[in-house]
Amino acid sequence: MMKISASLLGADLLDLGREICRAKEAGAAWLHIDVMDGRFVPNLSFGPGLVRAVRRVSDLFLDVHLMLERPIEHVDRFADAGADQLCVHVEADRPEETLRAIAARGVRPGICLNPDTPAEAVFPLLPLCDAVVVMTVQPGLGGQKLREDVLPKLRALREAADKTGREILLSVDGGVKADNAARVLRAGADVLVMGTGLFGDPDPRDVIERIRREAACAR
Repeated sequence: MMKISASLLGADLLDLGREICRAKEAGAAWLHIDVMDGRFVPNLSFGPGLVRAVRRVSDLFLDVHLMLERPIEHVDRFADAGADQLCVHVEADRPEETLRAIAARGVRPGICLNPDTPAEAVFPLLPLCDAVVVMTVQPGLGGQKLREDVLPKLRALREAADKTGREILLSVDGGVKADNAARVLRAGADVLVMGTGLFGDPDPRDVIERIRREAACAR
């Protein structure tokens, strides 16, 4: 079943508790938390303290995206904070070792790849993963337009993931909105990460209901 992961980067950070409730009431199953170190990507954002605070007020699945140069140094802190899933970049330092460390903590491990990274770069790591995140924008800044030329990678990833015998969810992160969600789903996505496309709409419930109707037609 298609899942919506509501990206807190697109929420009103001055009223985050209300925004989290609004996402749940709208039908989002996951909360997506972007963690940036200012080196792997040109921005800074949330840390384990925010994950811990969100965990205290929400029972939604916490999908944490580590856009970090050396993610292995931070696995324990985010696992302790309550993350349900930790996704790291194939382009970052020691991705295989990091995925194994995440799994050892009982957290779902995921691998992420940037728009210009070929799908084949993550194939050797798929047996260690519960999720693959395909970036359809350059990571680090919200509000960018989805690059639809990246979507064909989903088909290659689905085929490779199925060969592992594992249930691997394919997620698309970057510029997903109600008017392009159907094309993303047809390309093979299981999870749609939505920030401004969800929180920026006056009626996020209507956004998710429209996407669910389109998902039923896309499958």
